[in-house]
Formats: sequence, structure tokens, C-alpha cells
Amino acid sequence: MPEITITDTDQRRATDQVLDVREDFEVAEGMIPGAIHIPMGELNTRLGEIDRTRPVIVICRSGNRSARVADALTGAGFTADTMAGGMTVWQRAGLPVT
Repeated sequence: MPEITITDTDQRRATDQVLDVREDFEVAEGMIPGAIHIPMGELNTRLGEIDRTRPVIVICRSGNRSARVADALTGAGFTADTMAGGMTVWQRAGLPVT
């Protein structure tokens, strides 16, 4: 599973899908604008909400959950990357959140 930087994510978020797999209480602290929110535990039942024809960048708080989800998505036929450092690094860098 490829790991990409917050800079890569910021550049690609207009064309790729950003999938935030954090829990609701974590997302309440801020989310990347335009991201799809599907908590990790709901992924199997909501997989149809993700477009298989577009790359997916998976986000979590630190990068651990997103790496597991990106691996699972790749195994299911998606093109998926994980963002290194997660939302912790994104917010620390002052990048936009909603």
C-alpha cells in the first residue's frame, strides 16, 4: 500500500477521493474539505459509496487505521493510498479543515 504525504494529498484531493475512516467524535474536530466520511467499522456495508474508477486517499488520525483500510481497498480492486501522519500532521501543518 503506497503512503503519500500531506502535500501530495492536498494536491490530489481535487481529483482523487479522500476517504476519512475516523469515528464521528474524531471527525467533529475537523475533516479535509470534500472528504467522504465512512468510519472504519462501517466500510464493508458502505463500500458502494466509493467510486472504483477513481483513486482513493485514505485518512485517519495518525495513519494506522488508514493503512489497514487502504490495504483492504487495494485487495478489493480499488487504487488506494494512505496519508502518512494522518489528520494530526495535516492540522499541524495548517492545511484546510471543515
